[in-house]
Amino acid sequence: MTKIHRLSAFAAEENGGNPAGVVLDADNLTEQQMKNIAAEVGYSETAFVSQSQSADFKVRFFTPTSEVDLCGHATIATFNLLRDLKIVLPNQTYTQQTKAGILKLKIDEQEVYMEQTKPKYLETINPEDMLSCFDNLQALVAENLPIQIISTGLREIFLPIKNLKALYNLKPHLKEISQVSKNFKVVGVHAFTTETLHKSSAHTRNFAPLYGINEESATGTANGALACYLNKHLTSNIESYTFEQGYSMEKPSMIKALIKVQNDTIYEVHVGGGAIKITKF
Repeated sequence: MTKIHRLSAFAAEENGGNPAGVVLDADNLTEQQMKNIAAEVGYSETAFVSQSQSADFKVRFFTPTSEVDLCGHATIATFNLLRDLKIVLPNQTYTQQTKAGILKLKIDEQEVYMEQTKPKYLETINPEDMLSCFDNLQALVAENLPIQIISTGLREIFLPIKNLKALYNLKPHLKEISQVSKNFKVVGVHAFTTETLHKSSAHTRNFAPLYGINEESATGTANGALACYLNKHLTSNIESYTFEQGYSMEKPSMIKALIKVQNDTIYEVHVGGGAIKITKF
């Protein structure tokens, strides 16, 4: 029987974070078996770890409905687990082979930081193209910032919102978000405001119904890309970011992102945090 580890990545408290399944020694599993396990687990993503010819580990990621190229929170869960099992060691760097490329992992005593690809600043989206996705969006969107697609491994739409109240008041239309996601070939919509509950960089909500995720409580890849968005449009002198997510779902999460900039160009992006075991499910 396949052993499934369950962890919550980026948890700000015991009931917070984003749950992920992790299956080690997945070399003999077929793609269909991985899909079935991910659907059975039911979390937004499950990671499957196997041997790699080109990196320290090969990791594949499945939502309850399909495979995705990369998943930040499931990666954080995976490598925190591998460290706790003493398969990897703290204060070392490892590599994972993913469909988004070979990426580095920095292992700390209590946290893991995942390398993402260098940011690609892609299409700017007209607000009118997003109006069907949320109730009363015209009144909620921040007018001084662009709605833009950015990728640090996955294409996401970044939707700036005026303030915390407006962010909490977002009423998503999941069918329409799925259609817009198809139209723009993105995973989903990452809405954010720079008004926060704590001394953080932004407060965020993530919607990816096209991949079976109506809303996610902590999104690693998108928040790494959000650091790049903020660096470009708001905070060019900052290289360390903390993001709040999941509070509207009563799953408080804190995601950290680190970037390195030279000559106004980001040449390194990492997203990271800790993970706790889920004992009740």
